[in-house]
Amino acid sequence: MNQKLATVNAHETNGGAKAAGVPMSTAESIRLELADAWGQMGAAWGVTPAIARVQAYLMARQGPLTEREVREALGLSHRAASLALAEAENWGLVQRVSEPRRVGRRGPAGTAFLAVNDHWQWFGRVIAERKVREGDPVVAVLELKAKEAADASDANPDDAELAALKEWLSSFVVFVRLFDRAVGIVPQLEPRELERALQLLDRVPDDTVLRLFDLLGGLDDDDVLELVEAVSRLSPKAARRATKLMSGVVRTVSR
Repeated sequence: MNQKLATVNAHETNGGAKAAGVPMSTAESIRLELADAWGQMGAAWGVTPAIARVQAYLMARQGPLTEREVREALGLSHRAASLALAEAENWGLVQRVSEPRRVGRRGPAGTAFLAVNDHWQWFGRVIAERKVREGDPVVAVLELKAKEAADASDANPDDAELAALKEWLSSFVVFVRLFDRAVGIVPQLEPRELERALQLLDRVPDDTVLRLFDLLGGLDDDDVLELVEAVSRLSPKAARRATKLMSGVVRTVSR
C-alpha cells in the first residue's frame, strides 16, 4: 500500500486551493509549510510523505475535515487523498468521525477525519506499527540466518569462516532482540504513564543518569533483578513509604 501511495502522491496531484489563487491566511500558510516539512521527515520514521503531510495538516487544523477539504488544502488528487487518509487511519494517526454540520445542509452527516491529537497515543501506535511491519520481520530473518550458520558450522567444524559468522550472528541476534523488546514496551505503556516517565527523565541531569548507570555496573545482576521484581510488586502506598525510607538510608550511608 505504501509504495502504491507514494506513486500516486508523486503523479496524481492537482493544484488544489494553492493553484486556484484563493487568498491564504498566514495561519494556513504556516500549516501547509508544516505539513510539507513533516512529510519530508516522515520517511525517517517509516511513513510515506503523503501520510505524514495529512497527519500534520489535520493536527494543525485541530478539527475534523472531509476528504475533499484535505485534498484541496494539500493539492492532492482524490485517489491520493483517499489512500493517504486510509493509511493514516491504519497507522492510528487519524480517526473517522461524523462530518460537522454545515449551515444550510440537509440529510445525514458524511464522514470526516480527525487527527489523534494525543501525541503520546499516536506515538505509541506508530512504534507498535513499525515493530510489526519492520522489527518483527527483521528479527525473524536474523534468527533464521543464525540457525543456518550454526547448522552449517556444526556440519563443517573446520571451516573458520563459518565459525566466525556463526559467532557474529549469534551475538547480533541477541542485540536486535534486546532492542526490539525495548521498543515493544513503549506501545504497551499508557500514554500518560509514558509522558510522565519522560517528563521525569527530562528533569534528571545527565550527570545523575550517568552515575546511576555506573552504579548499576557495579551491582550483581541477580541482586538488581531481585530488587526490580520486589519494587514492581509494591502497592502505590507501600512504594511511597519505601521510597522515603530508602532516601533516608541512602543519605545516611553516603555521609
